[in-house]
Amino acid sequence: MHELGRMNKDEFKSTEKNKIILVLDNVRSLNNIGSAFRTADSFLIEAIYLCGVSGTPPNKEIEKTALGATQTVAWNYFKTTGEAVETLKSAGYFIASVEQAKHSVMLNQFSKPGKALALIFGNEVYGVEQDIIDKSDICIEIPQFGTKHSLNVSVSIGIVLWEIMR
Repeated sequence: MHELGRMNKDEFKSTEKNKIILVLDNVRSLNNIGSAFRTADSFLIEAIYLCGVSGTPPNKEIEKTALGATQTVAWNYFKTTGEAVETLKSAGYFIASVEQAKHSVMLNQFSKPGKALALIFGNEVYGVEQDIIDKSDICIEIPQFGTKHSLNVSVSIGIVLWEIMR
């Protein structure tokens, strides 16, 4: 870590974060949750909101892929994703569900808003719940060109954050 010039845990915690919160809407896989933490750490994301059936730290299965990021990235648990969205809206966040939906905007055509952003990623099978899509300011879709109609949620998180941060 020293040779790479990476910050330590205390430096990370005191560093200003990007005003982005990841919202995991009933993500079942603990490995996907751990990956979300690790990716959030790498992009200096403000926090992760874990909702519904999404597992929470401390958990050895989450830690397998988080590799310590549960100690650096702030997180909060909400019984429902709706509660998380209402909290974020009242705090002035722009709400974007990442989902294939009618009237969605392709990721490469999405312009980051001039205010804090919440990105909602859905369940591995069912995606983002319709009522959450309805409460969102926008739906962002990752362009896809093959025969499959979806990507793994942890892959989607990495792609979306990379595109938004670059």
